[in-house]
Amino acid sequence: MQKTLFAWLGRTDIAASQGDPKAGDGPILQGVRGGKFGKLVLLSNFPKEDADPFIKWLKKNAEIDVDRHIFPLKSPTHHPEIFLAADRVITDFKKNAPEGNFGDLYFHLSPGTPAMHAVWLLLSKTKHPARLIETSREQGYSDARVPFDITAEYVPEFVKASDQILQELNLEKAPQWAAFSQIIHKSPVMKRVIYKAIKVAPRSTPVLIEGESGTGKELFARAIHDASPRKSKPFIPVNCGAIPPDLIESELFGHKKGAFTGAATDRKGHFETATGGTIFLDEIGELPLSAQVKLLRVLQQSEITPVGASFPIKIDVRVISATHRDLIQEVSRSAFREDLFYRLAVLVLKIPPLRERPGDLGLLVENILTHINNENSDQAGYNHKKLSVSAKNLILQHPWPGNVRELQNTLRRAAIWTEGASINEIDLKESLFPTLTKTTQDILALPFADDFNLKKLLDKVATTYIERALKESGGNKTKAAKLLGLPSYQTLTNWVERHGVSS
Repeated sequence: MQKTLFAWLGRTDIAASQGDPKAGDGPILQGVRGGKFGKLVLLSNFPKEDADPFIKWLKKNAEIDVDRHIFPLKSPTHHPEIFLAADRVITDFKKNAPEGNFGDLYFHLSPGTPAMHAVWLLLSKTKHPARLIETSREQGYSDARVPFDITAEYVPEFVKASDQILQELNLEKAPQWAAFSQIIHKSPVMKRVIYKAIKVAPRSTPVLIEGESGTGKELFARAIHDASPRKSKPFIPVNCGAIPPDLIESELFGHKKGAFTGAATDRKGHFETATGGTIFLDEIGELPLSAQVKLLRVLQQSEITPVGASFPIKIDVRVISATHRDLIQEVSRSAFREDLFYRLAVLVLKIPPLRERPGDLGLLVENILTHINNENSDQAGYNHKKLSVSAKNLILQHPWPGNVRELQNTLRRAAIWTEGASINEIDLKESLFPTLTKTTQDILALPFADDFNLKKLLDKVATTYIERALKESGGNKTKAAKLLGLPSYQTLTNWVERHGVSS
């Protein structure tokens, strides 16, 4: 299994590469040799003209693959910036590892500033478990033993103050804020989305909410309704993906008695039921094209015609739709009508996944666990549950592909299965589902479902490998073309343009 060393480039390392006898080999070369690492992920706040000669020197003195990342920090002692940079590099490294197998990780404590050392320690004990090493001219290479555990969900002050608009919002004073109080957060990215939602709420303009499964799209839709002048009228949620195709028109627009076999009475559809209020069309991307045509007419004319009726009915309904799909991509492959997309996407809200909400995870865990304890308090033999330090760290390390919904269900399982009052790391591991990854076998055995699209699948595979090759070659197209088995960099350029890859 490959061993990967993460290190910040330090002044002593640069001095060593320039032949300074006082620097010796420098901490990084000592670490690479002592640990026999196969890969070095080098973080640097030095300019390219300083980092590149060091890398060239390092490769002359040790056989190692180097992946370089340059971050022009405001200060090499600014903990928040250092944390964000290191966290992003490690997260991307894990995400891009083939089939999720990223090997053994090591963080080098010796090169760089004391602030960089502190961040490696924090990350190794919390979000990114790793072994720590240190080197010196006197002691050589050694493992760094840290005989204690810590737990932290570190939210740098830099993130909180980086966006001027967030400083001016003071959302808690907005009169519509109460409607969004159930959306637990403190991250700037969620504050921005809520700010947009508050601005959207008083209007009757259609809203499209985008986001991965489990991010809370219906929660946002309800909050928008509750913050709007329509709050005293119905909020009707409709799961478009759960309606049988032959019943979609009847479910949405209603029917008259005798319109079809089984229509024993008149029935109002969801649009008519929502009159004066809001209809929430969840998973709008699942609607078949035939139903999309009829929905488009409803949005254009503000009227519905029940199945079997002779005359249309005027309606006053605000439409909020949601999808986990990329509707622009669906439009490009003719799976979603372009004219309907532009009717629905007048205002668009993008709900970030949980992994992109720094600072929210701890709050959500506390809130969910409190709710679970309260709902089970009257159950015989139930002990109010708390999380151990190791369990909290495991929560920080998990990628949560199912987002808040996955977090809720995992904590609920752990609370039920844990006998005592403390949920430990083993309890939580047993409650987690394994992170899903697509292996080559999976890709070659995908079912021919309604949304199967060979061109889209091949495009995704090509894009993934082109991006990997460009990254591993440091942006050198000749090397990337060789990695991909392409005849020349011109051929690679054509593939890059064809698949819209950023080079």
